[in-house]
Amino acid sequence: MPGDFVPALVEYTDDVLFGQAWERPELSKRDRSLVTVAALVAGGNTEQLTFHLDFAKQNGLTETELIEAITHLAFYAGWPRAVSAMSVARKVFRGSGES
Repeated sequence: MPGDFVPALVEYTDDVLFGQAWERPELSKRDRSLVTVAALVAGGNTEQLTFHLDFAKQNGLTETELIEAITHLAFYAGWPRAVSAMSVARKVFRGSGES
């Protein structure tokens, strides 16, 4: 998200979302990542999923755990959303060059 195009949104993202919300001690960053990935899958928001799958790995979730979470979500969030999320996960985890 380019700061010169949407400076206020970048500032809120950096300062409020990642600076305050993600730093609250009541949930670990690992748990916050799992909740975030689940919400993005459930909402069909695959554009943000690429970043958050990588971020979830940085926060301690394994690829196996994330794939299992998406598989589980197929029954609660909808099959098409889970399949779309798996396409994103495959690109993130295995690279977009594989067929």
